Amino acid sequence: MKKSRFNEEQIIGILREAQSGGGVKAVCAKHNISEPTYYAWKRKYGGVEVSEARRLRALEEECQRLKRVVADQAVQIQILKEVNAKKW
Repeated sequence: MKKSRFNEEQIIGILREAQSGGGVKAVCAKHNISEPTYYAWKRKYGGVEVSEARRLRALEEECQRLKRVVADQAVQIQILKEVNAKKW
């Protein structure tokens, strides 16, 4: 997935700017983003504070790390089963 040019704080700031009466088209043009990007951000970050966005990012990273750990363990278990299945 492509990394965003904007971090969570900037995204939340852009969303607040548009909500405060700046208008979606004007804000998108000012920050050089497309309207679909704005609405995707609004769907993901709408009503979220900066601290909550940071916590969400940390939880997503932790989840990804744990999924990798589980996948590695599943591979190791499969290898051990195959080794033990052989008759000596």
